[in-house]
Amino acid sequence: MKLTLNNKTPHAVESACIVVGVFEDEPLTGAAADLDKASSGAISAMIESGDIDAFRGRTTLLHGLPGVKADRILVTGLGEADRFDRVRFDMACMSAGAFLREHSVTEAHICLHEAECEDLDLAWRLRHAGIAFDRANYVYTTTKPRKDDSPHPLKSVSFQGDADLEDAIRQAEAIAAGYRRARELGNLPPNICNPAYLAQQAKSIAEAHERVDVDILKKKDMAALGMDALLAVGQGSENGPRLIVLKYNGAGDEEQPVALVGKGITFDSGGISLKPGANMDQMKFDMCGAATVLGAFEACVLLNLPINLITIVAAAENMPDGRAYRPGDVLTSMSGKTIEILNTDAEGRLVLCDALTYCERFNPRATIDVATLTGACVVALGHHASGLMSPHDDLAEELIGAGRVSVDRAWRLPVWEDYQQQLKTPFADMKNVGGMPAGAITAGCFLSRFAKKQRWAHIDIAGSAWKWGEAEGATGRPVGLLTQYLINQS
Repeated sequence: MKLTLNNKTPHAVESACIVVGVFEDEPLTGAAADLDKASSGAISAMIESGDIDAFRGRTTLLHGLPGVKADRILVTGLGEADRFDRVRFDMACMSAGAFLREHSVTEAHICLHEAECEDLDLAWRLRHAGIAFDRANYVYTTTKPRKDDSPHPLKSVSFQGDADLEDAIRQAEAIAAGYRRARELGNLPPNICNPAYLAQQAKSIAEAHERVDVDILKKKDMAALGMDALLAVGQGSENGPRLIVLKYNGAGDEEQPVALVGKGITFDSGGISLKPGANMDQMKFDMCGAATVLGAFEACVLLNLPINLITIVAAAENMPDGRAYRPGDVLTSMSGKTIEILNTDAEGRLVLCDALTYCERFNPRATIDVATLTGACVVALGHHASGLMSPHDDLAEELIGAGRVSVDRAWRLPVWEDYQQQLKTPFADMKNVGGMPAGAITAGCFLSRFAKKQRWAHIDIAGSAWKWGEAEGATGRPVGLLTQYLINQS
């Protein structure tokens, strides 16, 4: 979707649809007030009569208002003005975008960012509106093309504003591209998106940008490094594992990079500890950690951020066959630490532990791993917040702050030493599960043992990475949080 600026007076904008916001029990302002005046009070009259509902997220489509050049007006409810925050702003933009995605119009003019919101400046509001409309406009079509007679997503939108807001538009385009990359990879079926496919996607990103390099490690390369934990997860599958390393040099060789590490289990059957059949199809989303770090990497490159960035994807497929690893096995990780396997369905931490050890060679100033790691995190936080764990208070606050700004929020969970005892076993340095209590936290504690030499944080996105049910599909989160963090670091 193309994003542009248009600074004409709203009632003079020629468009298939102009989108404005209205508060409950508040005078009309901005574009809504301009359109109301041009149409001799038509909008205010419909609010008064109840034909327009200003409750947050509600949408009302008006046609052919006199004095207004646009063919349609989409009036979006913003709710109570004194409770209008960035989350409700995001909701308004997403609601309007979702409505237009299913309508016949293919272009629109957006004015929602004119609404005052907290202490957020116009540039932030415009940037976020651009990202939100692009996200709402996304439709998966790779294996299900839209029918000719069905509504098509928007091809372009203009935003009310002048050239001073051009940087905000360009930022929105870059971050939206990162979201799209992550969502498309997450939504692809596992017979297409396997470890080799993820590697090819990384290569295509590197080929498209001058300051990007890529290394792809295959089985023999990882075996030479002693990555037996990662290799064990993939040894039951015909689709061999990959360790994918993307490097962006935006700040010169002397500056320490930031490292993003993503779990890329392209399908998780559970292995020998086989998952129940119900909803197993959703385990194609178990590579959403990989998808989001690739999306954030691409957004960073498109933004030309003055930062060095390493993105590592630990990609494997967890399948049960005669070669698959078993409960009771003891694996030796790249770090030399031994791991007793109690459950082969706790495989994400095994591919990540070797990736974290590999990451040490880059001497990163911060390492952030992202993974759909535990169902326990979904129980704890539901689908609204990602779980964040880090022994470093400053890093945790930087990430939580980035999530707050980008409306891609995370909530911090402890990784106290108290929980480490749940990983004790007489047969190895640790076991790969800590039992039912605090399952998300003990998974983070497991990873912390392989990140002691790094300033590290772990983000569990098991609840936030995809939507379940009728609206099923990858969300692209936490591309917004990660990209905002990188912007802040640069």
